[in-house]
Amino acid sequence: MDVIINEVGLRDGLQNQPRIVSTEDKLVLLALLEAAGLKHIEVASFVHPKAVPQMADAEAVVGGLHLGTSQVYSGLVPNLRGYDRGVAAGLSEFGLIMSASSTFSERNVKMTLEQSYQACVEVIKACLRDGNRSRVYLSCSCACPYEGRIEESLVLDLARQLLDEGAHEISISDTIGAGTPNQIFDLTQPLIAEYGAGSVNLHVHDTRGAALAMVWSAYLAGVRMFDASIGGLGGCPFAPGATGNVATEDLVYMFNQSGIHTNINFNALEPAVAFAEKVTASSLGGKSMQWLRSQC
Repeated sequence: MDVIINEVGLRDGLQNQPRIVSTEDKLVLLALLEAAGLKHIEVASFVHPKAVPQMADAEAVVGGLHLGTSQVYSGLVPNLRGYDRGVAAGLSEFGLIMSASSTFSERNVKMTLEQSYQACVEVIKACLRDGNRSRVYLSCSCACPYEGRIEESLVLDLARQLLDEGAHEISISDTIGAGTPNQIFDLTQPLIAEYGAGSVNLHVHDTRGAALAMVWSAYLAGVRMFDASIGGLGGCPFAPGATGNVATEDLVYMFNQSGIHTNINFNALEPAVAFAEKVTASSLGGKSMQWLRSQC
């Protein structure tokens, strides 16, 4: 069985970086990722540039893509205004964010859970109207930096409501890397059973070193779509203490070595990690990449 790895380094990975990466460098990184075999890539966020300066060039990045090919590009949008920008730029797949924590929602997007839910539904309905795809990231699915552990029943209820509204996918998102393998299994397996593997994605951070274990648990639960970020780039500007996403290379290595096809060349990811290090002026790379480099 194949798995789909959705590369989020260009958006979630870069959004919290203090050093602004040029449009040209983002497109070079994109080309390196594609050369390694990545087909699903989240390329930008259509948010206000004052909120996330790193994403101020969203339209320019999309303008440099090879649209109309087998590549699947997506963009994050906070509301209908962002969605309209993304559509005008040429995208047809969109990510939305709704928090499972009321405190996180109010501090992050200045909306109550009900307001955030309605904003998501507006974009979901617009996607259905226009023939586009929507994925809703349920942030803080496992825990909130302000409220602590989030009740699984709340997360599952929100996920079901959003899928019933017409969302194509729900992403169980461990925003601060506080989840556990059994928690992830319990959050994903019921949704897989009810809505199918094509409706559930997993997005985890490696803050406490448990990301790969959570991914494997989700795989055993039936999940076949996973977010990852090249070199482990990432963090959330609104989540204190959150570190990088699970590293793309670590997921690729784990799945490939387990006989689970990713259709991605592990060794070919090294140039992408090296370039990401260069443009962010930071030391990157998952454990598997550290091992690969030690063999040279």
